[in-house]
Amino acid sequence: MPIYEYRCEANGHLVEVRHGMNERLTTRGELCARAGISRGATAPGAAVVKLISAGFIGAGSSEPAVMSDCGSGGCGAPACAGGACAAEDF
Repeated sequence: MPIYEYRCEANGHLVEVRHGMNERLTTRGELCARAGISRGATAPGAAVVKLISAGFIGAGSSEPAVMSDCGSGGCGAPACAGGACAAEDF
């Protein structure tokens, strides 16, 4: 199953989620629900933009083929520097 990276237009946060190729997420509320994270203070109707597929989950594998930058501070979100991208303040 593909892994997609989305950017929230309202706050700039990057979030990775897995979903089918035909599924489209267009709002922060949809994205956070799919990712299983809190949307924080950002409005649920805030627009999100799909950036690029980050990798695939292969048959029989539970690990993404390509790991995200989370935990390395690579995504630019303040919470990410500690590896806590799903934190309440995200």
